[in-house]
Amino acid sequence: MNQTPSQVNMDQTIGPSAPLLCDTDPPYEGEGRNLPPPPDMVPGRGTEPPVIQTNWNIPAISEGIAREAFIEYAASKCCYSKAPAKEMVFQDLQSFNTYRYRLETFTESRSTVNKVEPYRGEVIDYHMNGVIPLPWDIRVEVPDMFKDTIKEIKMPYTSSLKGCSVCGCGGRRPCGTCNGSTRQRCLGCGANGRIGTQRCSLCSGMSTIICQTCGGIGTVACRNCEGKGQLLSYVELQVEWKNNIFEYVADQKSGFPTELFKSADGERLFVDEQHMVYPVVSFPDYAINEASRNAVEQHHVQFASTSRILRQRQTIELIFLTRVEYEWRGKSYCYYVYGNDHQVYAEKYPRKCCCTII
Repeated sequence: MNQTPSQVNMDQTIGPSAPLLCDTDPPYEGEGRNLPPPPDMVPGRGTEPPVIQTNWNIPAISEGIAREAFIEYAASKCCYSKAPAKEMVFQDLQSFNTYRYRLETFTESRSTVNKVEPYRGEVIDYHMNGVIPLPWDIRVEVPDMFKDTIKEIKMPYTSSLKGCSVCGCGGRRPCGTCNGSTRQRCLGCGANGRIGTQRCSLCSGMSTIICQTCGGIGTVACRNCEGKGQLLSYVELQVEWKNNIFEYVADQKSGFPTELFKSADGERLFVDEQHMVYPVVSFPDYAINEASRNAVEQHHVQFASTSRILRQRQTIELIFLTRVEYEWRGKSYCYYVYGNDHQVYAEKYPRKCCCTII
């Protein structure tokens, strides 16, 4: 008996080769973000504050370094003349050496997310196979300290197999281009069958051609299950390691824009790294001691209840800052030299020219 095209299409709709198992969901309800670690993972803090050396000999920059830095600064600007930097007469060099405090708290947080993906024939780890571990009971190797990393792990005994509701477990859906009819409008002749007075060679005058999307089958693979007809459901453990940074720069009231310190290289004076650091209490600049106390308390409150604190590191850097006052052609000016790399900030420069690039 002859079959119509629609009957042929229905017969060619192939179901999944694996048996369809509509298992019940594993007994692991909902999703959890930043799940709190167990009490035995909450870190304790050391009992002794760090001892800090206080007899640093901090030299000021010389006039030669100040002039060389200013000349390089002028050379880097296309419209600045080097003459003021070369000819200036120094009036005063004021040192405003300041300090940058940084606290790094390296944390590990864990979250669970319900995931669904096409079933590709892998072994299914059903919840009947064992007891589902708690998120913090799963052993995960810690990556390099103080580097942000994310790792995703399929939790044991949380998998189940389900039929795809989009395609009715068949793996295929009606073609959206031809709506299952196996043919589509001929674009060469606009479905007229003719181009001018000539019969359309593309569709032979039929005004339709075999559907280019489904190849004349009338169905396409289901995108939801990638044509498998089945979906694998499981719980994914997401482990995130993050380096949380608190930074503070002491303001010396020098008139220098403090935001420029972010790009400045400093000289490291003090490093304290341990499981949980104790606030700095003996630094000569009281503002640094206060910043350390606030940072340690803030990070403990912010992260201890939702994350596992693995390591902390606090550093203090000296950032060189010199205000240079000079005279050029009878007028007084100033600029700043800052950082180990002797960067320059000058709000006003004595001689500029207007350059026009043609």
